[in-house]
Amino acid sequence: MKWVKEIFGRLWAVWAIIIFMITMIIFLIPVAIFCMPLEEPKRTHRFILYSRIWMAVYLRLILCPLTVRGKENFAPGQNYIVVCNHNALMDVPVSSPAIPGGNKTIAKAELAKTPIFGIIYKMGSVLVDRKNDKSRKESYMKMRKVLEMGLHMCIYPEGTRNKSNEPLKAFHDGAFRLAIDTRKAIIPGVIFNTKKVMPHDKSFYLLPHPLRIDFLKPIEVGESDTVETLRDKAFRVMWEHYGGMERWRDGSGNYCV
Repeated sequence: MKWVKEIFGRLWAVWAIIIFMITMIIFLIPVAIFCMPLEEPKRTHRFILYSRIWMAVYLRLILCPLTVRGKENFAPGQNYIVVCNHNALMDVPVSSPAIPGGNKTIAKAELAKTPIFGIIYKMGSVLVDRKNDKSRKESYMKMRKVLEMGLHMCIYPEGTRNKSNEPLKAFHDGAFRLAIDTRKAIIPGVIFNTKKVMPHDKSFYLLPHPLRIDFLKPIEVGESDTVETLRDKAFRVMWEHYGGMERWRDGSGNYCV
């Protein structure tokens, strides 16, 4: 019956794209009227509020409802560097609306060129061209500005999608250098099941499955901390959070909860 699943996964991907386009066009109306005229950071706060509603509707319509745990770890009046694992394109619509309060996500500059979607993409992101040294330096300064405005900054320290069978791959230093420079605490966000919804070894394929993100306790920046110690702390607590869950591997080798 494997062929049935293959056909269904591609048909469901068509359904997901159609629903995404319809809901995106509807979403653009209040964004254009009530978000774009505002100055930052009010623009981002309102944009995330609308995004949260949009994604709640969209994910339910494609039968991928999202459960968010650990929002109490965000102290009122504080902003954080949020680091999330990265398994699939689905991670951004899961993490950004789930983070309590206004936030921006580090994102690839190429997708900003997409018609219509690019407008939304740019509004919620700090764009970076990873192949361009100047772009990387500029994006770092923009992330600092995001934090200075009182917004959260969401970063995927694995850099690119984790295509291995392990929960995490090695972290890059950027998020942790930002924490050292700004003295902002780090909140790890562990995303479950996006790899099952969008397997990395299949193109144009999507399966319905409940999603979840767990926000863990903040990692404060200590006086003796370095980029390396912060990076290792975040990696360890995120890895152990996977290990502490009841888990199993499905037929494709993915971790499921």
